[in-house]
Formats: sequence, structure tokens, C-alpha cells
Amino acid sequence: MRHTTLKRTLGILLLALFGVCAVGAGGSQQQASSSGLFDPVYQIYQYVQSYFYKPELIDDQKALYGAMKGVVEQLDDPYSEFLDPEEKREFDESLEGEFSGVGIEISIEEGVLTVITPLVGTPAEAAGIKAGDQILAIDGKTTEKVTLSGASTRIRGEIGTTVTLTVRHEDGQVVDIPIVRSLIVIDPVESKTLEDGKIGYIRILRFESDTVVEVDGALASFDLAQMSGLVLDLRNNPGGLMPAAISVCSRFVDEGVVLLVHDRLSGEKKYYSKGNRIPNLPLAILINRGSASAAEITAGGIRDNRMAILIGETSFGKGVYQQMIDFPDGSALKITAGEYFTPSGKVVQEVGLTPDIAVPEDGDPIAAAVQWIGQQDGVALPLNLPPLSEG
Repeated sequence: MRHTTLKRTLGILLLALFGVCAVGAGGSQQQASSSGLFDPVYQIYQYVQSYFYKPELIDDQKALYGAMKGVVEQLDDPYSEFLDPEEKREFDESLEGEFSGVGIEISIEEGVLTVITPLVGTPAEAAGIKAGDQILAIDGKTTEKVTLSGASTRIRGEIGTTVTLTVRHEDGQVVDIPIVRSLIVIDPVESKTLEDGKIGYIRILRFESDTVVEVDGALASFDLAQMSGLVLDLRNNPGGLMPAAISVCSRFVDEGVVLLVHDRLSGEKKYYSKGNRIPNLPLAILINRGSASAAEITAGGIRDNRMAILIGETSFGKGVYQQMIDFPDGSALKITAGEYFTPSGKVVQEVGLTPDIAVPEDGDPIAAAVQWIGQQDGVALPLNLPPLSEG
């Protein structure tokens, strides 16, 4: 009976996967020809059931999830993965802004586990982890061929315990960095005023479900009529929800396209500003190597409409987005569904955004922003800027 159940479940999940992947030119032909493609997978399962010398070690559920992971891993895409129910639960927790761990966002670049950014105010940042660091081992075990969810599970753990990351900095130095895990609480938005209230400062740390509401609250708290400019700080912001990024763009762009996407299901799609409701003040957006994904959508969308200037370092360069497909047992497929571009069509993936005013890592981009805003007295927006350049 359990053989039949496993085969039926495997078939349903595989059909769900290929129902997504097969859309497009020649999709129906691919679906038809793949109907028996995975029969050998079930045959292997039967052989394991029949021949493995310790049958008590055979776990049907793990076998099923392992097969599903294999289908996705062959894509060789660091952002696509099959998540079992526990991995999906941890993923959801990380989006809620509160979880146990060390506080880093990770990716896989050229097969190597790489830090997108240490989250602000976390143990990872305090320990000296930097954007671009390569994580070679976790507690002495290599990260070669590790998945993002697998690495996250190994790095996360009980509060108060220690995990040791072997990292290679961008200068080539390899060091072991012990980090004590703690409760990571991320408040997505911080705000204050600079220069005796003349400049409003908003820092977005992540694009979550309540980010837009908090940005609106920050803007409402400013006396905009008396201000000479705004600073939007997206440094070490790993991204988050695309709709939140689009909505933040709308706060600073009067009208027009703020995002251009391409995917197999809908082809090219444009997202527009819903209308700027605040005065068009000179705006400086701060970016660095840790600014990725939704942060790059926001920076690129506003800058491409010439409503802001970019200050800092070239951003990370994550120009693809993922679709989450949930299954009834709590597992999910996270798959890269498309690529996004700035409104004028500039590539972001593996390129990043180049700042208009470059400030090195050890420099002070806030000071540079304040200086630039001070030079904009009487300058009308949109700004007279050259087209956004690629990194």
C-alpha cells in the first residue's frame, strides 16, 4: 500500500512541477513525452525496498523529498529549491523579521556559499562578517555542494549556542569566525532627521509586509515643507517582497514605469508608480555591496526616473525573482520565475547598480548625501542626470 501511495504522491508532485516548467513554446509536447520519464525513479525505490540490507532505515517520506530536491537541484540555480515542511517553516519565520540565528543573508555564487550581507545589528555583523565573504565551512564541515536551505539549517540553531564559520574575505584571507546565535529581530524601517531637521533620513533594512506602512509613517513624521532633501538608506538590505519595493518606488516617482520584468508565463510586464503624494525633494539613495533584490528594484526604479541620485558602492546584482508554490503537506517549491530590469531595461542580474557618487566601504556616504543635498537648492526634479549605468 505504501508503495502505491508513494508512487501516486511522487507523480502528483512531479506533475505539479512540470505544469509550471512546461508552459511556453513546445510545452504540451514536453508534458506528453515526460509522462513516463520518472518511472525509473520509482523502480530505484522498489529496488531499495527489496534489496537494502537494513529495511528499517528506509524512510518513504525522506525518499520522496530527496527525489523532489534532485529535480530542482539539477537546474544549478542557487535561488531555486524544494523545501520540506521544516525548511519551509524556517523560511517563513525568516520573513517575519524574528528568528533564531546569526543574521546573514546568503547566496551561492559560482558554486560557493557567499554572504549577500550581514543584517544590521546582528551577531554576524558584530563578528566581522562582510558582504562578499565566502563561507567555506560550517562547524568544520565543508559547504561544497550545499543548498541554501541546507546551509541556513546548519547556521541557525538554539539561542546561546555557537556556530563557527570558516570564511574567505575578498582580500583572500581565510579565518574561522565563531558566532553566538541569538534571537534576530529585524525592524524593517528606521527614521530620523539630520542637519537640525532639514533632511529626512529613512533606512529600510528589509522589504516586508509592513515596510510600506512604516515608510509612510516616517514620511508623515517629517515636516517636509521645511526640509531641503531626503536620504533613503538601502545599504545592507538583502531585499524581500517585490510588491513592497514597487510601492516604495511609488512614494518618490510621480508617474511612469518603476519596474520591468520578464517571465515565461506572462512575457514582459511593466509596473507603474501609483502616484507620488509627497513634495519632490532632492533624494539621495545609499547603496552598497549588501544592497540586493528588492533594494535594487527600489534604487533602480527611482534612479531610472531621475528622481534620486545613487551614492555608495555598486550593489549586489540579484536581478531574478522567485515564485513560491505551496503543497498540501507543508512543503514548497521556490523557483526562479523571471528576471527584472530597471525601467529603461538595464540589466541587474550579476551586474548590480553603479552609484553616481562612489564612496568606498570605509567612507561616509551619509556625509556625501548631505553635501549633495546642500548643493541642490532650487534644482527642479526630475534631475538632469545621464542614463543609469550598469556596474
